[in-house]
Amino acid sequence: MPRLSRLSPLAALAVATAAAMPASASDYPEQEIELVIPYGPGGATDIIFRLIAEEAEQYLGQSIVPVNMAGAGATRGSRHVLDADPDGYTLLGSHDTIALSYLAGMVDYSFMDFEPIALLTQTINIPSTYPDHPIQSADDIAGYVEENPGDVRFSMIPTSTDHFFWAQFFGAAGIDIDDIGFVSYDDTGEQVSALMAEDIDFTLLNLPSGGSYFEDGSLVPLAVAHSERLDALPDTPTLREVGIELDNATSRGLFAPPGTPDEVIEAVAEAFGRALENEELQARIEDEFGTIVNFLEGQDYLDFLEENEASLAEAAEDIDFDG
Repeated sequence: MPRLSRLSPLAALAVATAAAMPASASDYPEQEIELVIPYGPGGATDIIFRLIAEEAEQYLGQSIVPVNMAGAGATRGSRHVLDADPDGYTLLGSHDTIALSYLAGMVDYSFMDFEPIALLTQTINIPSTYPDHPIQSADDIAGYVEENPGDVRFSMIPTSTDHFFWAQFFGAAGIDIDDIGFVSYDDTGEQVSALMAEDIDFTLLNLPSGGSYFEDGSLVPLAVAHSERLDALPDTPTLREVGIELDNATSRGLFAPPGTPDEVIEAVAEAFGRALENEELQARIEDEFGTIVNFLEGQDYLDFLEENEASLAEAAEDIDFDG
């Protein structure tokens, strides 16, 4: 009869530790992955994450299932992921709204309360108006406000990207925020309708939300908040070209619940990074959605998030969230 060998105490401890490790850390992924998108279907965030996730699946070997979880200013979905098991099977695809909600006092968590995985894209923002408006260039907005204090109407979704954009724009353009009127709406569709009805003067759009209107002349892009002109709008100058030193984009990235193992974070980042190397996918994201592919992971992404939140916090000083 073969003699049974005994493990040393240290070896037994090592075996027990390995057995206790979650499978996600060593064999990840072994099942489909839920990607929570904290907005309804059909918007830019939903479309872009679905496109990239479909390509990333082949590098993970498991399905990535997008789940739209809108509500509570995009915090319903982010809270769900924050509280999920840190096993890599529940991820969040979101953007600056995580920090915006925190700075507005809506939630008690921000970027670093998750495990940041990777920055994927940045959608360039575009201040816009209607064709018959007396202002047809972004650099003329300041003078128009000065001539009509209190009567110029800017639309925004409270605590959203456009709310913070306008605060930054006013600072860069030398506009006194007390001289403008904010009109709040629940979503971008309502803002577009209001602008086309000439109920407001200016709103913030991007190519996913405004491209078709720019193309048919229903709305007018006043400038692009980027260092370079967009291929889809070659005749529209950048804000910097008209003397307003401001770049602004909606930065979309991936996040995992706190405590998710490093091996999982790295596996997801690698899969999405490889997906974004697909030139056809890159071209579609850039041409159809006015969005720049800007993949960052690890410390580079952490540094980006810290700088982004600091910039948003500075803009928040000029925003009256209760007004």
